[in-house]
Amino acid sequence: MARIAGVNIPTNKRVVIALQYIHGIGAKKAEEICQKVSIAAERRVNQLSDAEVLQIRETIDRDYMVEGDLRRDVAMNIKRLMDLGCYRGLRHRRGLPVRGQRTHTNARTRKGKSKPIAGKKK
Repeated sequence: MARIAGVNIPTNKRVVIALQYIHGIGAKKAEEICQKVSIAAERRVNQLSDAEVLQIRETIDRDYMVEGDLRRDVAMNIKRLMDLGCYRGLRHRRGLPVRGQRTHTNARTRKGKSKPIAGKKK
C-alpha cells in the first residue's frame, strides 16, 4: 500500500482515482500530477515502482497544499471571519447556512435535529 501525504492510497485502483483519496486533490489535480510525473492514466497503483511513487510524493509536497496544511488553512480562514464579526463569521458561529440558503424550512444538515416547540399543538 502506497503512502502519500500521510494517506494510505488503495493499491488496486487507477492512479488518477487513488490520488483523489488525498484531501485537497480532486479529479483535475490528480490528472495534472500524473502528467507532471508522466504516468499513464490507466496504470494502477500496484504497478508503480518505488521511484514513481517517490516522484508523485515530491510533486505533491512541492506544488500542492493538501491534508493537514489545507485543513489548518481552511480552519484559520473560518476563524478569521468569526473574529471579524462579519455576516459570514456570525453564520459560522451560530451553526447556520453561510451561503444565503433559506432557513425557514430545510437547512437541517447545518442546524441539527429539529427541536419541539412547547404550546404549538392546536
